[in-house]
Amino acid sequence: MPYWRLSGFYFFYFASLGLLLPYWGLYLQWKGFSALEIGEFTAILLVTRVIAPNIWSWIADHRGQRMKIVRLGTFMSALVFSAVLFGDSYLWMAGVMFLFSFFWNATLPQFEVTTLQHLGEHSHHYSKIRIWGSVGFIAIVVVLGVLLEHFDADIIPYTMLISLSAIWLISLSVPESSPSYLSLAHQPIMSIIKRREVLAFLAICFLIQLSHGPYYTFYTIYLEQHHYSRTLIGQLWALGVVAEVIVFLFMHRWLPHYGIRKVLLASLLLSSLRWLLIGLYPDSLALLLFAQLLHAASFGTFHVAAIEWVHQHFTGKNQGRGQGLYSSIGFGAGGAGGSLLSGYLWVSPGPTATFTIAAIAAGLAFIICLRWLKDAH
Repeated sequence: MPYWRLSGFYFFYFASLGLLLPYWGLYLQWKGFSALEIGEFTAILLVTRVIAPNIWSWIADHRGQRMKIVRLGTFMSALVFSAVLFGDSYLWMAGVMFLFSFFWNATLPQFEVTTLQHLGEHSHHYSKIRIWGSVGFIAIVVVLGVLLEHFDADIIPYTMLISLSAIWLISLSVPESSPSYLSLAHQPIMSIIKRREVLAFLAICFLIQLSHGPYYTFYTIYLEQHHYSRTLIGQLWALGVVAEVIVFLFMHRWLPHYGIRKVLLASLLLSSLRWLLIGLYPDSLALLLFAQLLHAASFGTFHVAAIEWVHQHFTGKNQGRGQGLYSSIGFGAGGAGGSLLSGYLWVSPGPTATFTIAAIAAGLAFIICLRWLKDAH
């Protein structure tokens, strides 16, 4: 198994995400865009995730050679993103974000399948590879947070281009995986999606990512409004992912022991608590620190359990489309909806109400999980 090449891809992919999530809104604000426009740009980044993963997953499931798709997607995303340096009108930025995210969102679901196929029957060890993505995220948010104390936000797109180029270069070294261990039986994808527990799972994924909308779009701006330094803001982002890393070290034991459903239930309940703490107590550093530790639940344990849930329910030739659905319904539709909604609500009724609505969304996902979700057999 090409452990370090797989891990290197995750490192730079999530380093890029560590640039987009905490700092892209800050860059757009520096360029003079309003809160509503920032919410719309973030939604554009995510809305293509509704369509793109399913298109690319269908191609990959029928033609194989997933790494060819990953290499094309990473190259084109770097090429298209470079266009942000040549214009700053609303329409120009919206067009670049749309095209960039179409190719960007082609890559991760196919790489997830490649990683799981390399792992074979040891798929519960996925977190040992994915942990390096968290390390990349931590490294970039801390370093860039310090740099932004001394430089303007115009350094953000240049650092993003460096990271995107590194992803493409590493993708050239990752070999195709052999899916020979998979079941040869093929079920129509719609017959799987129509199952009650699958519909419940997709609804949960939508709601949990919807609840992340105000955090991913406005958390940095929110903390700046409460007079936290950019260095400290970067450290708070990093703390959340450090907690995620610690969780990843133990997930290969927890999943077989507790089962996917119990892990998801705990993740959703703690997510709801996290958004309430951020929304109600922004001036309490102690509570913000605790809320960031809960990122271990709102993303860490949830994501690993969800990846394994999809891996067990979408078997054989449906693996790519299963991961594509998880990405498009959750990170795509849910993430875009959350970003757009938070953009409309941020100024009025305000951040506290916006984070409270996020907590309600996570609470609703908990109820759905409790009532309708079952562990895979």
